[in-house]
Amino acid sequence: MRIRLACVTLLACAAFVAPQEGAAQGRSGKEVVESTCVNCHGTGAQRAPKIGDRKAWAPRAAQGLSSLTLSAIKGIRNMPPHGGNSGLTDLELARAITYMVNASGGKWTEPASAKELAAERSGAQVVKAQCSKCHQDGKGGAPKIGDRGAWNPRLKDGLDRAVQSAIHGHGGMPPRGDKADLTDAEIRNAIVYMLNPGAPAKGAPKAAAPARAAATGRTVDGMEIHLGLVRAEAIRAYPEGSVERSMHGGVPSGSGYYHVNVSVLDAASKAAIADAKVEIRLEQPGGRSESKSLEPVVINNATSYGSYVRLRAKEAYVVTVQVRKPGAPRAVEARFEPKL
Repeated sequence: MRIRLACVTLLACAAFVAPQEGAAQGRSGKEVVESTCVNCHGTGAQRAPKIGDRKAWAPRAAQGLSSLTLSAIKGIRNMPPHGGNSGLTDLELARAITYMVNASGGKWTEPASAKELAAERSGAQVVKAQCSKCHQDGKGGAPKIGDRGAWNPRLKDGLDRAVQSAIHGHGGMPPRGDKADLTDAEIRNAIVYMLNPGAPAKGAPKAAAPARAAATGRTVDGMEIHLGLVRAEAIRAYPEGSVERSMHGGVPSGSGYYHVNVSVLDAASKAAIADAKVEIRLEQPGGRSESKSLEPVVINNATSYGSYVRLRAKEAYVVTVQVRKPGAPRAVEARFEPKL
């Protein structure tokens, strides 16, 4: 059974699916550098490390991608938050940094998806400090905090689409709500909070940041196979009637359930492989094992495969993904050891 989704929220945890809408996937590091970063890093203006200057970039590269990305998000010395371009996503910044590091002697791999950057501020904190200026009273037509009737239509295409809209700005709202140092995760947390301000503070970040779920990838026999897991509790937090809550027959009741998603790409073209038969085998503590077939899931014409499984947190699991393309003599296997 094919489940056609209009949104990309659930699969953000395994954001290795084939390139989708430009806003969701983002620009390459080279594109971002040429459009924004080169203004200072191309010449070394404002004491910015010049692209190609190995001596200037070496100590910065030693800090690692996550640290450099956070500095770029928040702004540092003469550099404003998000490099002065609030419409850049955290992922695009990370790609631009990778491009400049590599042009200056580094050998980094440009990230295909946003790495986990823990939000320093909760949704409630962000809303109180910034978003409430308009959303508290509905200024300029902004949906009021807690007004689900106003928020649900804005989330009909999924939380990720709403987050992207807030990042880039829309209508009378400037990019990032006119608070350039907000991370993508903090914006997501703020939207989830405004949808349901009565939810426990501890639960909101889980619903807001599926990217914190386990996700990883392998390349085998010309195929990229990516595995992602997201807690069922995060999916239950979506509005009633949302597509996420209805896929695979609905979110299972009870605790310990995860949505497993597998994306299969052609390693050369990066195109999604949409006609494969995909199964997973779970090897659980105590020697138990379980096999399960995954259902195709279509998002913006890109196909991945998913289902629900029940797992215990803090346990060691081995997940073997089997992918068989039509007419192939054998299945291709990739082995994962996700951390829950």
